[in-house]
Amino acid sequence: MEEGWQPTALPGVLRRTLARHEDERGVLREAWRASWTGPRGVGPIAQVNHTMSRAGVLRGLHFHQRQADLWVVLDGRAQVGLADIRSLLAGDEDARPPTLSLPLTSADCLLIPSGIAHGLWALTDVSLLYLVTAEYDATDEHGFAWNDPATGLPWPAGAPLLSERDRDAPSLAQAVRRARAGG
Repeated sequence: MEEGWQPTALPGVLRRTLARHEDERGVLREAWRASWTGPRGVGPIAQVNHTMSRAGVLRGLHFHQRQADLWVVLDGRAQVGLADIRSLLAGDEDARPPTLSLPLTSADCLLIPSGIAHGLWALTDVSLLYLVTAEYDATDEHGFAWNDPATGLPWPAGAPLLSERDRDAPSLAQAVRRARAGG
């Protein structure tokens, strides 16, 4: 594994503490280098997105079959929930997805491979830059209920602010069936 990346409990999900270079003018952090992609076969970055979420917003759980994400929090603090659904997508309908919950701040970046469902709960106002390996394609946009008991992800207490898409999201089982069917 390339120097600087720390493995997590989910295979392929890597965390990196961003180097901080500070002087009297301010701070510089390298959010991404092209050389970071090679050893993991993630592929080149095809699109860069930026979201701003108010405290209490939850985005997710979303997943892709053909795209990896690299998340960089520019400002704020978030709780990230991840569920490894690769075995479910491959046809093992009895698998319980391994999960991981971790904090993410502007000191870190997180590499999320395809097949890992991901959600972000904004603990404060959060500015998130995310780099993806494929341009937006609606046929690779999938999601399921953030609080689906099949994942058991430990989210902060309270009711999050959700988009209509996330509020109406299907169960994990339904989302996997749709994704495997190509829709």
